[in-house]
Amino acid sequence: MTQSRSYRRQKAIDALELREPKGLVPTFELEFQLAPELLGRDYLPEDFSKVSPAERDRILEHNALLNIEVARKLDYSVIMASPERIERIRRIAGDEFLYICHGDATYGIPDGQHMTEFSLALFEKPDEMKRNADKMVDNAIEWAKRVRDMGVDGFALCADYCFNYGPFLSPPMFAQFVTPFLARLTRAYRDMGAYVIKHTDGNIMPILDQLVSTQPHALHSLDPMAGIDIAEVKRLYGHKLCLIGNVNCALMQTGTLDQVRASAEYALRHGMPGGGYIFSTSNVAFRGLPLERYMLILQVREEIGRYPE
Repeated sequence: MTQSRSYRRQKAIDALELREPKGLVPTFELEFQLAPELLGRDYLPEDFSKVSPAERDRILEHNALLNIEVARKLDYSVIMASPERIERIRRIAGDEFLYICHGDATYGIPDGQHMTEFSLALFEKPDEMKRNADKMVDNAIEWAKRVRDMGVDGFALCADYCFNYGPFLSPPMFAQFVTPFLARLTRAYRDMGAYVIKHTDGNIMPILDQLVSTQPHALHSLDPMAGIDIAEVKRLYGHKLCLIGNVNCALMQTGTLDQVRASAEYALRHGMPGGGYIFSTSNVAFRGLPLERYMLILQVREEIGRYPE
């Protein structure tokens, strides 16, 4: 039977809505940085501030076509890109994929240059920090209304909250300065009909209940380098949200092939049951990662990552 071109997109929707897709479990990466190794071409920088309209069109066309080729080659169900690129991709590929872009507007871990200043402000100016958090959410909601019209189906909320040993903010402080604003942002996106994927690396277990309470469709990246066990997260909350990730990026870089295979198998065997799972690495397919290691985990998906047709 010939599959329609939207079958990949439907797989992602099924997983995000906690159903079992037919056939292979859906897969994608927030970023796939190995296009030169895979296809011999790379994305062009999308800094349009100093280029002509014609050059802007050329860059967007190049990047859109490359995005589509990568996604088809790797059987991705989701493409993540800028709204401008998504608009171009959708003209070419239609509803073949689910399209998402960045969309977080909550406090994440500040960079080292601003960490002390940020931390002091939480204690010395809590009301001002909350007003600023509200303003960031307001601005993101207004922006999201515009990009939804450009063909964006959903948002990946990529503020990182945790280190490997635990969250940057204690759970009580997280409940003050992040959770209510994340919940309001997520609700607004969902009310627009958009899908919401919350990403954060690190040990999320002390704040996992708060993350789930904000009701994203999915949680990424389930970081095994921080001790996150997908089997435990699935047991606790697999009935409430889709899980994405858990294939150990550190092992993919420095482990043995057997270790890489074992990590992929573990993620699939514990993430897939009952649906609500999208297969991916525990971060992104980053530049410098051996392409053959990445292709190995997709081979494991082919071998054991199938639902009944």
